[in-house]
Amino acid sequence: MTDPFSTDTPDAGSRKRRTDTQESTQDNEIELTVLWQGVRRHLPWIALATALTASGVFLWSRAQPDVFEASSSLVTTGNSSNIGALRDSVVTAAPLPEGALQEALRGPVVLGEIIERVRDEESLAAELRTELASDLQKELRRRDVTTVALQNQLDFNGNGIYTVSARAGTPEAATFLADATAQALLNWDRGRALSGVQRAERSLRAQLGEVDRQLAEGGQSDLERQTLIASRATLQRSLAQTGIQAEGVSGSLELVAPAVVPLDRVAPKPTRNAVLAGLLTLLLGTGIAALRTVTDRTARTEDDLLAFGLPTLGMIPRLRRREVVFNGIVRAARLAGLYEAIGFLRVNILSRIGNKPGQRVMISSTAPGEGKSSLTATLADGLAASGQRVLIIDADMRRGTQQEVWDKYETQHEWVQLTGQNGARTLAEALKDPHNVQVMEAEPGVHVLPAGPGMHDSLSLLNRAPLGEYLTQWGQGYDLILIDSPPLLALADGLVIGRHVDHVLLVVEEGRTSLQAIRQSLRRARNANVNVLGFIMNKVNPSGQDGKTYGYSYGYAPRERKG
Repeated sequence: MTDPFSTDTPDAGSRKRRTDTQESTQDNEIELTVLWQGVRRHLPWIALATALTASGVFLWSRAQPDVFEASSSLVTTGNSSNIGALRDSVVTAAPLPEGALQEALRGPVVLGEIIERVRDEESLAAELRTELASDLQKELRRRDVTTVALQNQLDFNGNGIYTVSARAGTPEAATFLADATAQALLNWDRGRALSGVQRAERSLRAQLGEVDRQLAEGGQSDLERQTLIASRATLQRSLAQTGIQAEGVSGSLELVAPAVVPLDRVAPKPTRNAVLAGLLTLLLGTGIAALRTVTDRTARTEDDLLAFGLPTLGMIPRLRRREVVFNGIVRAARLAGLYEAIGFLRVNILSRIGNKPGQRVMISSTAPGEGKSSLTATLADGLAASGQRVLIIDADMRRGTQQEVWDKYETQHEWVQLTGQNGARTLAEALKDPHNVQVMEAEPGVHVLPAGPGMHDSLSLLNRAPLGEYLTQWGQGYDLILIDSPPLLALADGLVIGRHVDHVLLVVEEGRTSLQAIRQSLRRARNANVNVLGFIMNKVNPSGQDGKTYGYSYGYAPRERKG
């Protein structure tokens, strides 16, 4: 009976199971999508490696000498129990055990005869004879014969076909080598039967000699002498019969079909080898890319950052290094069409923090080289383009980069009095004399307070100064203060500065910033009571983005300075 107060009704249970199944299916689809995206990122390199490998194998195969193959067939029959016995005047060799013929082919008797035949064959070119003989000699010493080969198709009783194949540089040489190998095997097989007859002949001759010796000594009785004479006659008849058997001895093998001159080469095959090498490289490259994707623990997409519970406020595409070198980061960002990406970032930030003037936003990262300084400059440029006044404070006093960024953008800068008269032009000097500070006018609406020369005691300087009061004083008259801080995992300076700002943005480089580093940075920020507003994913591969460029083309046009 069903409990009326229970919510686990059969319908609810089935719906729950369907929901679990759908979620599991969605998870699997997401994993496959991530796997495909990871493989797709490496597709250009995989395609390049496949093309280079296939081309290299094709050219290498074409450079190899031609190889022709010819084959000859031998048959073995009559392996019954009475084979090997004397049958009239014909002696047949005993049946071959399995694998015996292959061992004979690798031995010095058969292979030695083949080598001699090759050296004596005048129909072949002298250079080719020398090469073949040398190769066979090396294979004999290594006990690894590849120039000639033997395959068999035998039944349970050992009856069947042996196929002798040989490879050489010309069709004629391959044909001769196959026939010579088959004949050498036939001679070896016949020699097995002949050796038994020869042993019997030697035994009979030894017995006959002993009888003759006894008769020559004399001293026997008449009966003994008659017996020796009879034995001598019997031995002579057997010896004569053995000689006849030696003439008719045969092996267990017979030639079925001699070799035929081949028309087509068997190697090399450049097209086949190139296709196989290309397919192997493609499969191997795809497997490595899939494995790297599965084991990758870096932030690749916005979905990778969802687990941290913070929004991703912007996706900034990667700029070409050549454009940055020649034009500077700010101008390159304008020429490359980053207007949309910076525009989205600007709108998302302002919608989060509101329109209150003088707010302090610190931009940091987990490690150096993730693009926080460049992003700070391009964001300030975008904010200024929308009519806002921005102050950039380069707080990375170990190695400040804002001066270098804006010097690349413009060689001559004007200095504007921020507080007092004349005075400090770097953050290090401003912390010591906060009431007399000048800032660099990077462009209309953007002022910069550089970090100054690198210093090692920056943390002590930050701890001694009432940083919050100074930032409030310096930020008067500005809509937004952007602070370029040191990486959170590299120095503690960023955590000290972060306690005196309103918001912190964490820059994450696609494919480089590890999820573990992000987790550690957020943990340190939380322990230091630093408010992290969200992430900015930087240097994003444009091909991996779902959205496409709208199609406008932007050119660089410097803004006029107001008098």
